[in-house]
Amino acid sequence: QLQLVESGGGLVQPGGSLTLSCTASGFTLDSYTIGWFRQAPGKEREGIACIGSTGASRNHADSVKGRFTIDRDRAKNTIYLQMNNLRPEDTAAYYCAATTFVLLGPFPMCPTGDEYRYWGPGTQVTVSS
Repeated sequence: QLQLVESGGGLVQPGGSLTLSCTASGFTLDSYTIGWFRQAPGKEREGIACIGSTGASRNHADSVKGRFTIDRDRAKNTIYLQMNNLRPEDTAAYYCAATTFVLLGPFPMCPTGDEYRYWGPGTQVTVSS
């Protein structure tokens, strides 16, 4: 079974940057749409970005647009979430997820969380001075 693993979380000061990685061992992610989600304590899960299997289709939530960038490296079987200009409200557990849902167009609507079949255990991001 496909198992995803996130890495790269940690403690960072406001205005700082982090890059999260999502990979899978033993399985290629080439045919999957990958999404990044986050959930802060007491809040609902929020979808923040998604990228299609080829990388040509991708989108970001308004809350992170212009600060976060999703990308994928097929050779490394890894999907990245580059996070810049981090704010305290970005503090959350971050999860990557995989689905066979196909994205259409350069800026598609991202699938909802229920449409993803495989999930990683998450990595914590804390933005604090």
